[in-house]
Parts: sequence; C-alpha cells; structure tokens
Amino acid sequence: MTLIPAIDIRQGNSVRLKQGKIKHETIYSNDPVSVAKIWASCGAKCIHVVDLDGAFSGESKNKKIIKRICNGVDIPVHVGGGIRSLEKISEIFSLGAAKVVLGTIAVSNIQIVKEFIKEYGKERIIVAVDAKDEKVAVNGWNDITSIDVLRLVDNLKEIGVQNILYTDISRDGMFYGPDYKVIKKLLKKDIKIIASGGIRTEDDVVKLKQCGVFGAIVGSALYKEEFNLKRSIETAEM
Repeated sequence: MTLIPAIDIRQGNSVRLKQGKIKHETIYSNDPVSVAKIWASCGAKCIHVVDLDGAFSGESKNKKIIKRICNGVDIPVHVGGGIRSLEKISEIFSLGAAKVVLGTIAVSNIQIVKEFIKEYGKERIIVAVDAKDEKVAVNGWNDITSIDVLRLVDNLKEIGVQNILYTDISRDGMFYGPDYKVIKKLLKKDIKIIASGGIRTEDDVVKLKQCGVFGAIVGSALYKEEFNLKRSIETAEM
C-alpha cells in the first residue's frame, strides 16, 4: 500500500479543513512548497495536492504554487480541485502534475471523463468519490446529491476508470478513523481504491493495508506529534 501525504492549498497557504468547511480552517504553513519537501524527505512516494480555491469556485488561484511543488520534489504529484475541462487537465499537466484528480465533473458529465481517459490514459486519471452517508458530494463538498456511492463507482468502472479516491467527508479532519464499512464494499468492485478521511494513527494505516486498498491519503494527522509519517510509510510498504 502507498501512504500519500496531502497538501490542501487555499489562498496560497497549506491548510486543513474539518469536514471540508472553510469556517473550520486551520492554516499550517504559508509555504506549501516547503511542506511538500518535508513530506518527500520522510520517504513519501507521491504527494496529493488539492487546490481548494479551485474546488470551491472552479477557478484555480494557486497554479504558481502547484508548479513550484511539482518542480521542487523528485516524486510524482497528484493534483485535484476544480478540474472540469480538457483544457484544465492540460493546464495541470503542464504544471508538472503526474496525475489529475477529478471530482464534480465525474458526476455532472461522466462521458467527458471517458474522453479524458482516451486522451491521457487510465493511469493518469483519478476520480474522487466524496460522500456523506454513502451519498455523493460535489462542488467542493458543498452539495450532497442523491447518487449512491457504489452506483457511481460502477458507472465509472464501466467507462474505464481504474483509480478511485474515496473520502467520507464526515470523517475528514475529524480523527474518527476511516470508513472501513464502505471501503470494504468498494474493494469488491475490482478497482484500485485510495482511501481518504479519518486516518489518525499508524494503526489505521495497518488496518487499511489489511483491507487491501491500493493507497491511503493522510492529511490532518500529519500535523500531530503522535503520527510519525516516516514510520507509517515504512509500515504501509512492508
């Protein structure tokens, strides 16, 4: 399993939100590039970057920072947040991203995701399926739809998606532990699952590995003294 540290960027800062809400924002650094270098020095094999300004408004304000992150580390960078067109994907790849993470567009226009896959290949496209109570959330987690998580994943698999990033938004930044119940259901779909939301300890890393997920994203726990990223990466890769 690959343990992937996350960097969420809003207004140029490295931040963490609780349950995706701006009113529950904590700013950890005004230099996300330095944060990326720290995670890389701990042995991370890739970094997950979310442009929160892009996710909330559909318009990125952090392109220069994303480019500096991509150029500043020698590991792949996955970038998401407001990527809703072929033009935007091309732009993110031009910044140096190894993979793009799609969210809202996979719900609002699933057929265009098929076009993205045809243009760039299955391995460079990750689809983020964000949910609350097993219902899909869109538009920066602001809107909860009536779409069932498992049904959406079935539809995505049908058009050729290979990589799913699943987040239970009620657990994100809350240290409740991952949503093992839904994760185990998703693993039956025979598709690569990256789990996100709720990781708090190295024990969570061990449990996710035992479940059989392809990868796991860790966010808020990175800033807790009791979470050792270097050791947790080693545990995940054993």
